[in-house]
Amino acid sequence: MSKILFVMTGADHWTLNDGTEHPTGYWAEEAATPYRALREAGHQVVVATPGGVVPPVDPASLGPDANGGAEQARELADTLAAMTELDRPLAVADVDLDDYDAVLYPGGHGPMEDLARDADSGRLLVRALASGKPLAVVCHGPAALLAAVDPATGRNAFAGRRIAAFTDAEETLAGLADRAPWLLQTRLAEAGLLLDTTTPWAPHVVVDGNLLTGQNPASSAPLAQELLKQLG
Repeated sequence: MSKILFVMTGADHWTLNDGTEHPTGYWAEEAATPYRALREAGHQVVVATPGGVVPPVDPASLGPDANGGAEQARELADTLAAMTELDRPLAVADVDLDDYDAVLYPGGHGPMEDLARDADSGRLLVRALASGKPLAVVCHGPAALLAAVDPATGRNAFAGRRIAAFTDAEETLAGLADRAPWLLQTRLAEAGLLLDTTTPWAPHVVVDGNLLTGQNPASSAPLAQELLKQLG
């Protein structure tokens, strides 16, 4: 049995250009789908957030429209209800990477608000990348990579690594690009990461050594399978 750390947002809103607080949090599928796959394979999950706050779920991710129908939405709700780890998260600052076999960052717009500039999470990511342990990140989760600064060089620790992430085209189709303070794909590219993208909303996973990334919510299931493969 392996022990996997889920690092999740503690933000329940994303501050837009005009100062409006857009309700958000983590995207339910991107936490629930990997959780279900890992638990069914016999692994343990621990949750951590900035400050140890209970991670808020994006209400837009819970409905039938976001999940392919009412039955799938009910299954998702059941999985979240079973995720008692969400009720007692650790603080990211208190995490000892040696206690875990892998790390996973779900997405949602929440990470754009907090994890993108969280220094504790950034240091954890630098250590995780260097450790060789599987590091899985999906959708808007790669916003957290922006806080990962190599102390030796002052550059982003993930510069030059191939990744998938939620694209600017997808943000445009989702209706928030023109109100966003910044766009994820653009900002990651500016930090020196190499974006490998596909058609909007299509599943897409990129593996670069121990770094596993998925482009969008549809990528959470194949990302979980790739993580299981690396866990052996």
